[in-house]
Amino acid sequence: MNTYNTDIQKLNEEIQESGKFVTNIREELSKVIVGQQYMVDRLLVGLLTDGHVLLEGVPGLAKTLTVSTLAKVIDCKFQRIQFTPDLLPADLMGTLIFNQKLGDFTIKKGPIFANVILADEINRSPAKVQSALLESMQEKQVTIGDQTFKLDNPFLVLATQNPVEQEGTYPLPEAQVDRFMLKLKVGYPSEQEELEIMRRMARTGERKSVDIVTKPEEILTARDTVNKIYMDPKVEKYIIDLIFATRNPAKYGLSELETLISFGASPRASINLNLASRAQAYLDKRGYVTPEDVRSIVMDVLRHRIILTYEAEAEDYTTENIIQKILDSVHVP
Repeated sequence: MNTYNTDIQKLNEEIQESGKFVTNIREELSKVIVGQQYMVDRLLVGLLTDGHVLLEGVPGLAKTLTVSTLAKVIDCKFQRIQFTPDLLPADLMGTLIFNQKLGDFTIKKGPIFANVILADEINRSPAKVQSALLESMQEKQVTIGDQTFKLDNPFLVLATQNPVEQEGTYPLPEAQVDRFMLKLKVGYPSEQEELEIMRRMARTGERKSVDIVTKPEEILTARDTVNKIYMDPKVEKYIIDLIFATRNPAKYGLSELETLISFGASPRASINLNLASRAQAYLDKRGYVTPEDVRSIVMDVLRHRIILTYEAEAEDYTTENIIQKILDSVHVP
């Protein structure tokens, strides 16, 4: 037991030391971004776990600004790609161009070759473009012609979609949405926050600049530390129970959900919930995961992974309602 306590203590000290850059990132972002602490924290979770993030929210909530500012402060190459109905996979990945002087084809790399990709309004492009992006997210590589290129590390895709407009959009297929570690619902700021936003932004030509506070190497080192964070077998079992309750609700005393869930969460969900919980512990500067870490992030890990039946939709159930019922019913260790 003493060895265990010593190990945790050492890990706590390591996190305190290596996690200083997280505080610096938050401070720099607060120079430009007012509020949106939830969005910032979840983007940091994605950064610490090599997980891609899907942000859903109405226009004007600083989604693009937050992502571009985050890329600046971590000194990473940033590319914003505006998804439109006429976008082609080659516009994203790159293509072969014939060189008349050499009489040969040369490769022109696309905007996907960056560290932080903002896929703006991803649901505005057809399936073949979405598929091209999601393949690179999963494989961390791009094939152009007969050559395959590894993408730089870190490689993080942050995609936005607008929940308001349905005309001219191509919803992401459920199986493809599963590639995103987290799906965030970005909400409106509070009255006080909006007052501060208005005071800051209602001036033409005035924008605060931010400083670089960390390097990609430091993020990769932090990922190694996240992997070391201790998770008790009881907490691991709690994660499995939450995932299995989406697949077999009757086993957990939730028979009423049987007719509401068409498909439960995939095994990718349990992997991502484990990783995200560790990252949450890291952000709280702890060397061990608590059930509360799991509960705090489970909504973002599962909301896009549970497919409801027509009956559930007819009764105005949302995936959030289902997840909350599961959280209320599954035993917390």
